[in-house]
Amino acid sequence: MATGRIGKRAVDAMRSAGVAGFLWDEDIKGFGMKVTSSGAASYILQYRMGGRESKTRRYTIGGHGSPWTPTTARAEAERLSLLIAQGTDPTEAEKQRRREAVDLAFDNYADRFAQSCTGKGWITLVKRSFRLHAKPVLSNKPLPHITRADIVAVFDRMPAEQVANKRNVFAVLRRMFRWAVSRGDIERSPMEGMETPPPVKPRDRWLSDEELPRIWKQAPKTHHCFGPIVRLLITTGQRREEVAGLTWEELDRAERMWTLRGERTKNGEPNSVPLNDLAVAVLDGVAGGKNWPRRGKVFPTSTGGPFTGYHKGKLKLDHLLEKDGGDPMPPWRLHDLRRTLATGFQRLGVRFEVTEAVLNHVSGSRAGVAGIYQRHDWKDEKREALRCWNEHIAGLLAKMEKPKHP
Repeated sequence: MATGRIGKRAVDAMRSAGVAGFLWDEDIKGFGMKVTSSGAASYILQYRMGGRESKTRRYTIGGHGSPWTPTTARAEAERLSLLIAQGTDPTEAEKQRRREAVDLAFDNYADRFAQSCTGKGWITLVKRSFRLHAKPVLSNKPLPHITRADIVAVFDRMPAEQVANKRNVFAVLRRMFRWAVSRGDIERSPMEGMETPPPVKPRDRWLSDEELPRIWKQAPKTHHCFGPIVRLLITTGQRREEVAGLTWEELDRAERMWTLRGERTKNGEPNSVPLNDLAVAVLDGVAGGKNWPRRGKVFPTSTGGPFTGYHKGKLKLDHLLEKDGGDPMPPWRLHDLRRTLATGFQRLGVRFEVTEAVLNHVSGSRAGVAGIYQRHDWKDEKREALRCWNEHIAGLLAKMEKPKHP
């Protein structure tokens, strides 16, 4: 076994000899250089963790060349020898470092957590929270190194008015860190002891009988997709993404029925929505007649993806409402149309259970034991409720069109 001081002269001599072999340093125990017959050289450290009975291990410091020279490799061997004397295995430490740099890097780990999630609504929230709020701050920082201060930085970056969104992001991050603990990827969650952001005061905005027909009238002037979407939100009371993601396969004109699969709903529960006259007329307009397509998106975009232009559409609609001659309209959101239908049902005397069934709410009368054992689908009652709602809206529209006499 060749020994000597590993320096530039020794390295050059072994590489030029064209013979494979090892040179072990005479000063640092276990520090060596390996040379192949082609002249390629690398620096290594051979060691044992424990006594003579333990297995010999070999750690590769790196190949000869920047940054590894005899001098830098010697310094690294001295550093590793000190770690070994303190009981740290450099091979295992390097594996952990690489794992943290790749598998446990926040951006990669967040994507893996998102893939483990179920429920379309929850998956959408998780991906959006990571993309817009968590990843820009935490980036590729290893999970074991993320502190509470890092989490606080995520929320400090969010606009103060996004109270509800802060609760959503908090819930997503807390779930992800708990998942990491359960898998043994981290010992403790950095969010332990953190207070949940305060809840948002529930909105109570609903559109009045004067406001609703104005929205109905102006909606088609905004966008060829956004206008019909708004009108279907008014007539059906379903969620924004559920309406915007409509496919013709879900619709049956003969039965006047819209069948929503569980994977398309927020709570994962399927829903059947009877289509009243106004809803059918909206869809006739989109289809260009009474013969509806058998397949494809109802509201396709130029790229083939789902419609996402809600913000631009809403801004244009609000601008039109400012100039339609009516009274100034207080701020409102598209989701308020859903609350408007529920309020309208209440005014029309529709049973609470029927309202819950139309809105596909798994709460109140449809939750717990009642939801398990009471399986009536309320199909006929939903059809009648939406028919009454149709007549109410039609009446409001007729009243708005009636000329006003002095």
